[in-house]
Amino acid sequence: MSVIKGLGIILLCLFINFKAKAQQDAQFSQYVFNGLYINPAYAGYKEDTYLSAFYRSQWTGLQGAPQTFSFSGDAALMDNKVGVGLLLSQDKIGAQSSLAAYGNYSYKLQIGNDEASKLSFGLGVGFIQSGIDGSKLNAVTPGDEAVPVGNQSFILPDARLGVLYSNNDLFAGFSVDNLVAHMIKGTRATTISVPVPMPHYYLTAGAMFTLEEGVKFKPSFLIKDDLAGPTSLDLNAFFLLGEKIWIGATYRSAVPLYNKSNLQNSLQKPNAMIGMIEFFATEKLRIGYAFDYSLTPLSNYSYGSHELSIGIYLGRGNQRSNTNRCYF
Repeated sequence: MSVIKGLGIILLCLFINFKAKAQQDAQFSQYVFNGLYINPAYAGYKEDTYLSAFYRSQWTGLQGAPQTFSFSGDAALMDNKVGVGLLLSQDKIGAQSSLAAYGNYSYKLQIGNDEASKLSFGLGVGFIQSGIDGSKLNAVTPGDEAVPVGNQSFILPDARLGVLYSNNDLFAGFSVDNLVAHMIKGTRATTISVPVPMPHYYLTAGAMFTLEEGVKFKPSFLIKDDLAGPTSLDLNAFFLLGEKIWIGATYRSAVPLYNKSNLQNSLQKPNAMIGMIEFFATEKLRIGYAFDYSLTPLSNYSYGSHELSIGIYLGRGNQRSNTNRCYF
């Protein structure tokens, strides 16, 4: 094993040790094209029946690096006033794994006289399964009771909440997940190595501007926080060309919004630069790809992070009902 790869694995192990204390939500870069992943109020937003899948390989080339898969489906009902959706996600990193499933419901209210101006409230309920495979761990001290033997896991109920405002020109939303699981987990005796799902808070907003015929510009941001680890900020800038191709980039960095005494002041803030493209292969099929280039020392030990996505519209024939919507 090379020295570089060995150092990379050491860094990865440190990250795993942090996650063992408080599980971090799996990360996707293409959430900007399917907000259901971070906000249940997004269910039914597209006013269509929409299926979407993501696959992310993070820090490619490092042993035990994160591998994440997500599938979602949502639809609008009752004259687009109600949205329903299903969200499934699986995340693996080293010996740890997690599986989550949520049923999502949203209700939309029209704001003012503009039919496109909607305030949506969302609720998601489901479960989280977290586990660890002891066979993938090697104890420094033989017989260490802190290292599990075989597979250990638990299943806990969970819930998520969100609110989303949108019209044809802008959107803004706030959501929180892992509302229930961490409280129930605290009452059960399980190995300290099994990750504990903790609440994560998401604040996002963006707008759409028409630059010229066939060209639109969409800037947006996402703030993600779990009250313990570094607060993360995504700054996104995308262009829509000919109503068919999205191309853009994201800058991801930690931001010191408020004091967290448990964090070192010397932690590096820039995290990643991300290039992204999404295009409509047909009126019903969209395909996306994102590449994350790490701005941390991990860039010397891995081949970046790769993310693929696919989306299928089912309910509107050959016409997408949300071509002019800001958040799609």
